[in-house]
Amino acid sequence: MYLGCPPHTDFDFFVIQQPDAPFGMSWYQGDIDTDDEGNGHALFIGRFSIETFVVAPGSIDAPLTFDNAFPSVSPNPATGPIQMYHLGLWFNSPEDAADAGCLDTVTPFNGEHNAGVQALSTRNFQPLEGPLLQLQP
Repeated sequence: MYLGCPPHTDFDFFVIQQPDAPFGMSWYQGDIDTDDEGNGHALFIGRFSIETFVVAPGSIDAPLTFDNAFPSVSPNPATGPIQMYHLGLWFNSPEDAADAGCLDTVTPFNGEHNAGVQALSTRNFQPLEGPLLQLQP
């Protein structure tokens, strides 16, 4: 549950390599929408632990779905295993961010690659020691 967020606002939740820009590798985990009191929650089922990682053993073609400020790219870069221990929450749109008194900067952190700025993260943990590092499988 998130207290103090703007009411009736959509957010996008990501597992991220680093809690602050440039964030490193990141993957979309799901949406969190707030109610009329600014509280939101969601249930995410996955493997969240010291073993959380992303890997791309080879480079292959990928769908070119979106062509905006952050267009889809193809092929993907080959990437060795990268552990990812941080979490981040982005405003779903620059307009939502601006309505909350934040910058209206466009970022790629939603399904259409046109999200607002980061609203919350696990930056209270060290850059290479996010909270998922503390969870055993």
